[in-house]
Amino acid sequence: MNLTAQFVIDASYFAAAFLFIYGLKRMSSPVTARSGIVVAGAGMLVAVLASFLYYFGVNDAALPHLGTNVVLAAVALGLGTAWAWWSGKRVAMTAMPQMVALYNGMGGGAAACIAAVELLRTSAVHQTIPLLLAVVGALIGAISLSGSLIAWAKLNGNINGVWRIGGQQILNGIVFLATLGVGAYIVFVAHGHADPAVVAAFFIGALIFGVMMTMPIGGADMPVVISLYNAFTGLAVGFEGYVLQNPALMIAGMVVGSAGTLLTLLMAKAMNRSVSNVIFSNFGAGGGEQQGEIKGSQKPAEAGDAAINMRYASKVIIAPGYGLAVAQAQHKLYEFVKLLTDAGVEVKFAIHPVAGRMPGHMNVLLAEAGVPYDMIYDLEDINAEFKEADVAVVIGANDTVNPAARTNKSSPIYGMPILNVDQAKQVYVIKRGQGKGYSGVENELFFADNCNLVYGDAQKVMVAMIQAVKSLEGGGH
Repeated sequence: MNLTAQFVIDASYFAAAFLFIYGLKRMSSPVTARSGIVVAGAGMLVAVLASFLYYFGVNDAALPHLGTNVVLAAVALGLGTAWAWWSGKRVAMTAMPQMVALYNGMGGGAAACIAAVELLRTSAVHQTIPLLLAVVGALIGAISLSGSLIAWAKLNGNINGVWRIGGQQILNGIVFLATLGVGAYIVFVAHGHADPAVVAAFFIGALIFGVMMTMPIGGADMPVVISLYNAFTGLAVGFEGYVLQNPALMIAGMVVGSAGTLLTLLMAKAMNRSVSNVIFSNFGAGGGEQQGEIKGSQKPAEAGDAAINMRYASKVIIAPGYGLAVAQAQHKLYEFVKLLTDAGVEVKFAIHPVAGRMPGHMNVLLAEAGVPYDMIYDLEDINAEFKEADVAVVIGANDTVNPAARTNKSSPIYGMPILNVDQAKQVYVIKRGQGKGYSGVENELFFADNCNLVYGDAQKVMVAMIQAVKSLEGGGH
């Protein structure tokens, strides 16, 4: 490789690393998140171009004679880019968590494929440390692939419910230990020259374990699981980057792995749960987990009456949830909010860390509707203000506003931080029916004396509320 090509490649990897880290930093705020994604994408483009330059830099004469591998890589890049662009443009906001799970699984699968190529190169000389990292990366990547696909199927409705059998954890442990044993054989006995059937058995074991680990987990825990698999994918990519001595892969893997790990821990904390509790408990199965009888009754209200009450309020706090995304009502909601603010009402949005189906889901939804960032507040910044609010409005949220998390020690969500909407003078809950939340826990808020339920699709309810307020203005009030 000539020195000029080597210098350009090294500089490209450094630039890619900087763009990855800087892009991730900008993603930490809703204000700069969009540009952060563009910056990180530019970093990936630089890394890809550097990889092709590395191939051509090995031998300047290779340029006129593209090898089969380079052609296949270019075709794969073209197909992947086209499919991602097409599917990304078409995906609904409600299906974004599924897409994240699917893309994350593909990343884990790619890392596993890199490891498979290395493990099947029987003519290569394998050193112990790189070989060990290749096997560990293959294990993590394959688990992330199959586990993410199950998470996608659960969120997408292709798999309903959970799958549990007696001795599930013991069986999972046996499969995992057996897979580890095969991996240890590949590294320490076969020294990277194992029979292809043994390598295949290793990957099959890892894929099966990913399925078995994810199937028993309830839908309420899927956001945490997706974040965990995101961390797994990052680790796998980082390990395989070390095996290939590719700085871009190593840095990208470490950034994704560390960010995914921190996000997983933060989400588990927001649910007052440990990651091990998410993975190994039966929480989220739905139904029958809450103890004790709830006093009071659910009291319906008309959309117009609720809107008029808000129109004459001084302060309104809105807590959005997944139901808002399902109804695609964010634009109508903001139209209604602008009517309130024009009338002198102070309006704020309260966002729970796990509202929706993934972190930031509600922030993205509101940003799509044009809601100013200075109207949106995180749980720790807004919770103390609910006592001052004349009206709190809950749209499609459930578990994240359930006061049982503060008061009912027998509830499975006890200790989970919630939005204190029940402390407002009046609460209106917009929901489609009388169903329970994603975790299957009955919500005590719905039975409170200061709470009324406005039943119906959120978009239709918002249209009715807009009409009610406009009729007041038109009547000269």
